[in-house]
Amino acid sequence: MNKVYPDAAAALSGIVKDGQTIAVGGFGLCGIPEALIVALRDSGVSGLTAISNNAGIDDAGLGLLLQTRQIKKMISSYVGENKEFARQYLAGELEIEFTPQGTLAEKLRAGGAGIPAFYTKTGVGTVVAEGKNVRQYGGEDYILEESLVSDVSLVKAWKADRSGNLVFRKTARNFNPNVAMAGKITVVEVEELLEIGEIDPDHVHLAGIFVQRIVVNATPEKRIEQRTVRPN
Repeated sequence: MNKVYPDAAAALSGIVKDGQTIAVGGFGLCGIPEALIVALRDSGVSGLTAISNNAGIDDAGLGLLLQTRQIKKMISSYVGENKEFARQYLAGELEIEFTPQGTLAEKLRAGGAGIPAFYTKTGVGTVVAEGKNVRQYGGEDYILEESLVSDVSLVKAWKADRSGNLVFRKTARNFNPNVAMAGKITVVEVEELLEIGEIDPDHVHLAGIFVQRIVVNATPEKRIEQRTVRPN
């Protein structure tokens, strides 16, 4: 089975549709599948529910899809860097399901592992717990969190072989493995494509069984979200 596609648009062809749930890897602008996000925007699909730690910034990452109003709901953790996100939310144009960061990661991991739900202390006694099942363990309250599964997951990795075995680079790994696991169909954008057997099995961060499509973007922009330099 050939998993490699010539470009991002081809990799998304036939699998993205209106109204889908799309999970996207990345943390801020670190480790985001840049080319796949642009291709998703250009596909014109709308009414999306997007699962991602954050929504990028106004003109990068998922902010591009907010500009074009293709996202109707965000399931996310931190969104403070995106003014358009805030504007749409405050205007009642965007639905938001806020989720604590660690809980979001576990909801994705659990979804990929076939675990439908789990109990956690995170969020007990806050708005996060509203409407959720509460149960006591060891005399303390825990809330039930349902796992997340996406119709399509968009992931960024450093290297892949043709079977889809992935290697992530440093902090760019972030949510990407969990997002990949949670996808019914997972598309990965990589900087380097290797032949099968060229990655040492001990160096594989995520097995190719979780990956259905691969596209190479050898020269991603890798924008810096906030540049901080020391005084002269």
